[in-house]
Amino acid sequence: MMTRADKFVLLSVAGILLLLVGVPALGDMFMQATQRHGYLMSFAKFAVLATFGECLALRIVSGKYWKKGFGVLPKMIVWGLLGVVIKAAFGIFIAGVPTLFVSLGLAELTHSGSFAAKAVIACSISVCLNTIFAPVFMTMHKITDGHISDNAGRLSSLLIPIDMKKQFNAINWDIQWGFVFKKTIPLFWIPAHTVTFLLPHDFRILFAAALGIVLGVILAFANLQRAR
Repeated sequence: MMTRADKFVLLSVAGILLLLVGVPALGDMFMQATQRHGYLMSFAKFAVLATFGECLALRIVSGKYWKKGFGVLPKMIVWGLLGVVIKAAFGIFIAGVPTLFVSLGLAELTHSGSFAAKAVIACSISVCLNTIFAPVFMTMHKITDGHISDNAGRLSSLLIPIDMKKQFNAINWDIQWGFVFKKTIPLFWIPAHTVTFLLPHDFRILFAAALGIVLGVILAFANLQRAR
């Protein structure tokens, strides 16, 4: 059943989208800010969209977008910092994978303008990103999430050193390995990021941050299934 909070969220999202689409000046400002301040905008996009994904997942599982100890503000800051790391990783793999192709004698593939060649390169970038970088990234996010939860979601949790051993051992590896790594990486993240790397450069980080909302929903439904 749709609650008052659901209606508010839907109207807010619709309003923002209408403003960006219906007011060209705002869309232009957004694109210019993305081009001029890429890392700052990456921080903002992930802070807002990825955190919203977590709130949406909480809504699906518990019926509420927020609960005591959830830690929206520290989550936003952590997601923002992770967004900066993701942008840097994108740059590394976007530059590195074509260089790898050249070293393998496949330089003609990197120079081809065909959609097939672009799709092969995009998929290769996605595979490398999600097998080399993503598991470490996902584990680190899980560690920070546990740390925030252990400190009752307080903003001050960001100033407290993380007990890495405790948080690492607290991870449910049946879920982290058996579902997050083995299923979401090949079935969701690799295809999704293949699409990401086919998009124009300025839209990649926004799309990647928006994917956090989708994954939040997937993980929420997975939690519901395990709870039954």
